[in-house]
Amino acid sequence: MSVPPDDAGARRAVAPVICYPSESLQQPDLALYRRARAQAVQTAALRIPPRAACCFEVPAGHFFRITSVEGPQVGDLNLWYLHDLSERFYSGKTRALHGSHLGIGARMWSTFPHLRPMATILDDTLAWYGIDEHGGAVHDVIGTRCDPYTANLLSGRQYQYHHCCHSNLTRALGDHLGLPLHVAETHVHDVLNVFMCTGFTRDTGQYFMKASPVRPGDYLEFFAEIDLLGALSACPGGDCSAVHSSDAAACHPLLVEVFAPPEGALQGWEPPLPNGYDRSHGR
Repeated sequence: MSVPPDDAGARRAVAPVICYPSESLQQPDLALYRRARAQAVQTAALRIPPRAACCFEVPAGHFFRITSVEGPQVGDLNLWYLHDLSERFYSGKTRALHGSHLGIGARMWSTFPHLRPMATILDDTLAWYGIDEHGGAVHDVIGTRCDPYTANLLSGRQYQYHHCCHSNLTRALGDHLGLPLHVAETHVHDVLNVFMCTGFTRDTGQYFMKASPVRPGDYLEFFAEIDLLGALSACPGGDCSAVHSSDAAACHPLLVEVFAPPEGALQGWEPPLPNGYDRSHGR
């Protein structure tokens, strides 16, 4: 045990500083997006079966919506640039810029060296939830995705479960692109946990989950800033109220819909360019 110094209280009392103030970020034109969305028509609809995942494509300037149907269900979302899988969603940097849970106006950012907005959250029927008394909130970018490796590790035995979100996303991407599973798996990455209610315990700092407040009809809607390939897994944890990485929880489908605005509805908008850093790294 370390001995607290005499000025321990003063050290703890130092005010925190936000690491990445986001006020200087170019803000999305939500009013423009909403006018375009009001005129948009559905071009695709995909039902994600329980404990499975599917891929979908969204052109830049289109919208996509994830909806809970039949019962409370959380989903794990991966995004890639449609034309280059090496540019994918960067949950850590998104968390640093927007916080641990995403809401309306937050953007999903892509990996280095691109670091540009991939999608912007336009609407959220769970925006009312906020942060609860336990420190829980919805749509987190802190959990990585349930996976068979961690399940095997924590089970203390050779536990072989194949419908964790990691495996679901791997199969979906492999099927969609015709990739062997060992190749597809290398492209699966940390997720946006759609509808999941999570936080950190105040005493031990451990990641926790609790029953999602999502109900049938609730949705999270996005504007695609660039051409996107998405994959969504209907998590085997169901509403994540108790367990995951097993068939024990009640699970339900999720619905993904894509909407196209009419030509000219996004007058003045252009897809964001890759990050402007010159990549010289001091040489």
